[in-house]
Amino acid sequence: MRNEKRMERLLGYSLVAPAMLLILAIAIWPVIQSFYYSLFDYRLNDPTKSSIHWSYSLDLEGYLQNYPFLKSALKQEMAAADGQTKQTLAQIEQKLAKLDAAIRSNDQVAKQYDKVNEVLDNFETPSDELKIAELDKQTAERLTDTVHDVVKTLKEMKKAGELQQADKVVGLAEGLEGVVIEPNFVGLKHYKDSFSDMRLWKALWNTTFFTVVSVAIELVLGLGIALLINKAFFGRGLVRATILIPWAIPTAVSALMWKFLYDGQNGIVAKYFETVGLVDRMGDLLTTEAGAMFAVIFADVWKTTPYMALLLLAGLQTIPSSLYEAASIDGATKWQQFTKITLPLLKSNILVALLFRTLDAFRVFDLIYVLTGGGPANSTETISILAYKVMFSQTNFGAGSALAVIVFLCVAVISMIYIRWLGKDLLSDGSSVKR
Repeated sequence: MRNEKRMERLLGYSLVAPAMLLILAIAIWPVIQSFYYSLFDYRLNDPTKSSIHWSYSLDLEGYLQNYPFLKSALKQEMAAADGQTKQTLAQIEQKLAKLDAAIRSNDQVAKQYDKVNEVLDNFETPSDELKIAELDKQTAERLTDTVHDVVKTLKEMKKAGELQQADKVVGLAEGLEGVVIEPNFVGLKHYKDSFSDMRLWKALWNTTFFTVVSVAIELVLGLGIALLINKAFFGRGLVRATILIPWAIPTAVSALMWKFLYDGQNGIVAKYFETVGLVDRMGDLLTTEAGAMFAVIFADVWKTTPYMALLLLAGLQTIPSSLYEAASIDGATKWQQFTKITLPLLKSNILVALLFRTLDAFRVFDLIYVLTGGGPANSTETISILAYKVMFSQTNFGAGSALAVIVFLCVAVISMIYIRWLGKDLLSDGSSVKR
């Protein structure tokens, strides 16, 4: 018996394994990759942080475009100088020469050094793999400190009028300040900064408010529509097809359509809302915090209520009509039939619909991005829009990836809450039902 159960278990795992691997590749791996990026100060707008660095490195292209010319300029200055100025310039030149020798003491760095120098002499651009050479921490810190002292000294000499080509010499020295690439591993710093940022909490509040209100309204309206189109009447097929039109329209298109309808000067919907007294002025819908939130919720309800109705309609059609006939014979009212038959038997479908719509609403992006862009004053900025702005508008992939991981964690928590506290019967195989 044990062997049979073990074989059944292994067979079950083998059948599920392909699906699990597919889920891992499509869903889990991007999250793992985002978490990895979130551990680094990864910024595309900063050349020293545009890739991931675990150790100190040297940008040989930047170094060789400045050091040889600085060395030549210092020799020219020494030839024209005398006394203390000549001695100071000689000390600077000697420091830089020793530093250059220390850099080339590593065989691998020396090979890259010569290759990059050759490429630059041919007026070509070295590849990223070739121009970035790994340095030990001691040499990298020595290079940084030395260049800092040299720049400070040359600026003082420039101010004192001791240099003939002051701008050229100081400029070449300053060009060496950014050649050392430090490790950009920051650990969980992005998460700490995010959770201490009020903008994140405001975005989470906006997301939660939008999700709760829109999903609640969609559930009530969707259930009403599902009950209506579940009845037999003339033209039911046409009504069902018509109701699904808003859901079939691409979200970006519908958002742009509603943006015109909400326009403060020519928007028909804005004019109607002003007439009935929902808003004081037409322009309030997209220019005030309360108006903008109302606008995006109204547009979302219009678009996704048919989806909710479709899910609930599928559940209604599985309820045998004989149950309602028996209840009518027993004298049950329509409300009693709804509360005692429809809602209990529709529970699983309601939970599935709520789960799907809650997760979808919590990750909302395109509707709000097109309609309000997160404004005004970030009043409709959701966590997904915040992550997009940080990652792509600011090109801060490290902090943006941390926000993406936070979105994933929130969605995972919502899913577990639904399944653990509300959806136990979704996972039940019926074996635990008492007969």
